[in-house]
Amino acid sequence: MSAPLVRIFEPQGGIPNSDLPLLLWKGRLPAHCREGEAACALYRENGWSGTWVYTVYPFWHFHTRGHEVLGCVAGRARIGFGGDGGEVADIEVGDVALIPAGVGHRKLEASPDFLMAGGYPPGQEGDIVQPGNLDDDAIAAEIRRLPLPATDPITGRSDGVVAFWGRAQPS
Repeated sequence: MSAPLVRIFEPQGGIPNSDLPLLLWKGRLPAHCREGEAACALYRENGWSGTWVYTVYPFWHFHTRGHEVLGCVAGRARIGFGGDGGEVADIEVGDVALIPAGVGHRKLEASPDFLMAGGYPPGQEGDIVQPGNLDDDAIAAEIRRLPLPATDPITGRSDGVVAFWGRAQPS
């Protein structure tokens, strides 16, 4: 597995972001899973749930009830992560992002056919929270309740996101 882009963002503009890093791997989605339903089946097979195929919203949002995997299955896009002063990434088919709860993201531009396959660890969901929708204490309380994933959505093992986020935990 190639090394991912690893970024931690400070809170900004009503986006809490996270102490856990955003992870972005180029070309990590296996070739036979680079179609919507196949990517979703892979996630489910590897212990993730709530799968879907759609685009990414064109406004800043984050999740408080789930960490999220996004795998590009069609087209290409520029995605912002972390808020206006964060990271801008060019995403294409096969790229995979693991977004910790609280990390802001939005589609900046995309080809007309752009689609992502998404999902969440078991028992988690992708509520859509925009900056200013909830107070900071409510956001922090919801995110604090979330367990880290036990398996990586691509491999089904304790590598990938499990290894990176496990190392990021404060001792």
